[in-house]
Amino acid sequence: MKSADIRRKFLDYFKASPGSHREVPSGPLVPPDDPTLLFTNAGMVQFKRVFQGLERRDYTRAVTCQKCVRAGGKHNDLEQVGHTARHHTFFEMLGNFSFGDYFKKEAIEYAWEWVTSERWLGIDPDRLYITVHHTDDEARKLWRQVTGIADNRIFGLGDKDNFWQMADTGPAGPNTELNVDLRTKSERGRGDLSTDEFVRLNEEGKQLEIWNLVFMQYDLQPDGSRKNLPKPSVDTGAGLERIASVMQNVPSNFDTDLFQPIIAHAVEIVGRPYDRGALGAPYRVLADHARAVAFLLADGVYPSNEGRGYVLRRILRRAVRHAWLLGRREPTLAPLTRAVSGVMGEVYPELVSKEQHIERVTRAEEERFLETIEGGLGRLEELKESGTISGEDAFKLYDTYGFPIDLTQMIASERGQAVDAEGFEQALGQQRQRSRAARKAAAGVGEGRRRGGEWVQVKSKGKQKWIGYEETRAETEPIAFRQTGDQLELILEENPFYAESGGQVSDTGIVKGDGWELTVEDVEKVDGRSAVVGTFGETFEPTPALAQVNESRRRNIERNHTATHLVHAALRKILGTHVHQAGSVVAPERLRFDFSHHGPIKGDQLAAVEAEVNAHVWENLPIETREMAYKDAIAAGAMALFGEKYGDAVRVVDVSGVSLELCGGTHVGSTGQIALFRFTHETGAAAGVRRIEALTGPAAYRHALDLRNQLVHAAGILKTQPEHLARRIESMLEENRKLEKRIEELLKSGASKDQAAYVQRIRGVEFQFSRTDVEDRNQIALMMDAFRVSHPSSVSVIVSGAQPSSVYVGVGDSLLGQGLKAGELVQFISSSTGGRGGGRPHFASGSIGDPTKVSSHSTLVDMVTTYLEKKS
Repeated sequence: MKSADIRRKFLDYFKASPGSHREVPSGPLVPPDDPTLLFTNAGMVQFKRVFQGLERRDYTRAVTCQKCVRAGGKHNDLEQVGHTARHHTFFEMLGNFSFGDYFKKEAIEYAWEWVTSERWLGIDPDRLYITVHHTDDEARKLWRQVTGIADNRIFGLGDKDNFWQMADTGPAGPNTELNVDLRTKSERGRGDLSTDEFVRLNEEGKQLEIWNLVFMQYDLQPDGSRKNLPKPSVDTGAGLERIASVMQNVPSNFDTDLFQPIIAHAVEIVGRPYDRGALGAPYRVLADHARAVAFLLADGVYPSNEGRGYVLRRILRRAVRHAWLLGRREPTLAPLTRAVSGVMGEVYPELVSKEQHIERVTRAEEERFLETIEGGLGRLEELKESGTISGEDAFKLYDTYGFPIDLTQMIASERGQAVDAEGFEQALGQQRQRSRAARKAAAGVGEGRRRGGEWVQVKSKGKQKWIGYEETRAETEPIAFRQTGDQLELILEENPFYAESGGQVSDTGIVKGDGWELTVEDVEKVDGRSAVVGTFGETFEPTPALAQVNESRRRNIERNHTATHLVHAALRKILGTHVHQAGSVVAPERLRFDFSHHGPIKGDQLAAVEAEVNAHVWENLPIETREMAYKDAIAAGAMALFGEKYGDAVRVVDVSGVSLELCGGTHVGSTGQIALFRFTHETGAAAGVRRIEALTGPAAYRHALDLRNQLVHAAGILKTQPEHLARRIESMLEENRKLEKRIEELLKSGASKDQAAYVQRIRGVEFQFSRTDVEDRNQIALMMDAFRVSHPSSVSVIVSGAQPSSVYVGVGDSLLGQGLKAGELVQFISSSTGGRGGGRPHFASGSIGDPTKVSSHSTLVDMVTTYLEKKS
């Protein structure tokens, strides 16, 4: 039975009456409502909020075929892939779900019928064994009543095997599993097994679990106790790859029709046969990883050095290493992604629609790693005698050669070495701290200096209130202060000053009290409160004060911050949904935005993004900010940054119909206040990360004026009007091309010599010595070509430059066979003056260190004579 038929039969069975489940499309691999989860790793992920009672849908029964990835975080199968029959990074999970509807009896009935009925899978019941939780007598009894299976085929196991929980608290319950005996009929005999024998056969791969039914009946409490859920639910998962191996009677998932076409294509590319044993592991890795890479890229994950993108990069580079073991020195995974879309594109059309994008990004990543892999493998070879690869060496392999730590660990384990993973993490953490500090320094912002001294409490019970979203000016009082040297820090009760966060720089301004004034130079976080910082040369005496943010500066910051949201939305619209923010700087004079994308942005694309942003600016769209529960905000479609920590309540910035993001920064009230948006730079920031810089408002206007003034100035130099400048430049370039062509013709004819040549026969060879003011090497090469054509049995030595700086030698073709080489002669002349030289046998050039040593033809004759004597 083909895998496509198995997938369709499962969905059709549960959709039909009496099950009447709603067929729900696979959720994306990137969970849209849980930025703390790397990837969707089970069928229930898209229903998590339903199971938790946080969301209600218009159905209580569902069936899905969910695409899943387990390659990072807690659920990580990466290291086993290729070396076992069942482990994969990407897989498909068939599942049926009940949300407070049916429970154990119906779930068991459905599972048994689909697995054993001739209409569906038709697996012989004599091959089936069941596991239940050792305390779940109800499930054991139901299996016997519903299916008639013998009690000695039902095994009670512990929590490790047969109890499931979402987290330390919340929904949980026992589960039951269906296992297929893979032994032959003669090996099975009567089928009687003890629990120990069953466990042993399972570990040996002769018993294969194909379906897991989870019965969510408990609510785990913080004290470890269990309460019964008011509406028990069912969550099941059946691995398509495993079922396909059973139905196709093959020993490994890799032998099924899900993998064999991809492996066959890899064999065609590599040119080596596939071995189904241990030697075939590289092929199995390539097939598995091609699937994971294709699906992750199709779902908008992009290679990077953090989070999900880093997992994708690890998968890619592990595949490159295995292709390298097969002798490949060029991209291999990229063409395999097309084989993936060929196998699975009908079910997952995104693989076909994004085929070119998937192949292009994969190829670029492979090419990048192929540039450094040889050096990294060479470094590992140098370290092979040590028992443990140090954290410092592991970090160097990562930082210099692009080797993810798990790739280093894998190669080390193959050689019987250990890796100091803790030392690696320390070195990585130190590098990230240095990078953050460098970024902040480049942006002109600081983390907050650590100062000595004690805080003086002015109002012991005072609490700080942040009012900066609404106000930039406040009548306030210091709650506490600290004075160290000439630096004063104040914690204000009503605080309108923004402290740097989320890429937005801190406010500046003044705080003015009775007889004192502090110019605020920075704002720092101190124990969860904001402290304004400035230089204050006198002893501070606290009094009520007026706090005033530099309002024009704040407004420019707000323009730039809102513009980053518009840019993010425009980039995702024009370049694709793979674009995700990878960092930003929001300052008063500019904005910088880093985002995931492979390769430079084309000029027309960048222009389209700029036009899109300005269109929204000129629409003068209202901007709303509101506090929401985190889960409600995500459910509403708000974008969150992966790895960012959010509380239960979050602030949402909504640019009507354009952008919805979680953000704690300050923004304009409507997009029209941005006024104007202009890109200034676009470049690469890191592998797979692009960086744009832009201006808004007054800065964008000044930039446009500067460009206009430069245009007018350039037009004035060329004596034309600005609107005619391009035509004038084109005309001059054409004139220049004609002049260059005329010079080239003159040089070829030999008419360029500035002085008559000095001719001297030395040891039977005619040498022509000359000097010229021409300094362009290409032009002198043309002169030498003309000389060699007209003097095939001579040597030309030319010294160039008003103050001699270079020497050139050309050797006629008939002399080359006599062993006279221009490269050797020019090297001798250059080194005699303290310079260096070299080149080809017929033409070479060198530098002149001391011009006085070639001040006359006679000195050159002496040098050539000495060279020929030494050569003879």
